[in-house]
Amino acid sequence: MEWAELAPGFRIPRIINGMWQVAGGHGAIDLKAALSAMAEHHNAGLVCWDAADIYGPAEELLGGFRRGLAPEELARSVVFTKFVPPPGPMTRSIVEHHIDESLRRMGTDSIDLLQFHWWDYNDPAYLDALDHLDALRAEGKIRHLGLTNFDTERLRLIVDHGIRPVSNQVQCSVLDQRPLSLMAPFCEKNGIALLAYGTLLGGFLSEKYLGADEPARPETHSLQKYLRMIEEWGGWGLFQELLAALGKIAERHSAGTANVAARFALDMPAVAGVIIGARLGISGHIPETLRVPGLALDGADLGAIRSVTERSGDLFALLGDCGGEYR
Repeated sequence: MEWAELAPGFRIPRIINGMWQVAGGHGAIDLKAALSAMAEHHNAGLVCWDAADIYGPAEELLGGFRRGLAPEELARSVVFTKFVPPPGPMTRSIVEHHIDESLRRMGTDSIDLLQFHWWDYNDPAYLDALDHLDALRAEGKIRHLGLTNFDTERLRLIVDHGIRPVSNQVQCSVLDQRPLSLMAPFCEKNGIALLAYGTLLGGFLSEKYLGADEPARPETHSLQKYLRMIEEWGGWGLFQELLAALGKIAERHSAGTANVAARFALDMPAVAGVIIGARLGISGHIPETLRVPGLALDGADLGAIRSVTERSGDLFALLGDCGGEYR
């Protein structure tokens, strides 16, 4: 496993298990099967989990899983969650109440990385929330403070306000390279890491879809979301060319299409880790995922990818900076 240092003394695996899939729209979750799948991930070295207070039972699942770990294994486990409040006043009591609820659900007294999301930039209360979160960090309830889906303009305002997040979680993939425009240069200059999600487009970046017709009704919320992104980017025909190019690269490296896609995102500037969704107890790709750390793309590989992506639409112009699709 490759590791990245987000802050002094805080190292994370560069491959992170995403838990959005337990929030619904990805198949029914069986609690026992999910906990068993989490143990399989952990035992394979995939010890970092990305949850949120709005991801259905994700935080409770993490709490149940971690309660079953021996002390030495608990020390290896790394937990991220998100605070995603509705816009409105952000008093200390409101913010602390929500953080206390996440702590209770996860059965811990400190969150390794708390990532904050805000829906409406027109409501400046997000700065109040960050002030309170930073105070909770200083008091120990939060070890490190990060962001989710903030654009570069607001990230600059936050830094100028005196808050120094260690990370910003944004959509980032071989298809969605918007972070390269503004976000990655700013983050590199200010020592902020990017955590990339959507790296595999909900599963579209795999051999399964090469040569397949465009799905009329994708079966999961992830596939529905990323099909819209594919359509914005350049359409199913161009996406097939991208899959073919990735497939040839994968074959040369004795790897899979998803491995190449994940490696490409990991190698992008400022990216510290990629979040790969886990449909716990429904499907698993642990052996395939573990091939990513040993994969290295060369200039010819990157040129083959670029020959396709340079013919795509400009997602930065179409959607705006990172997180623009949510606002």
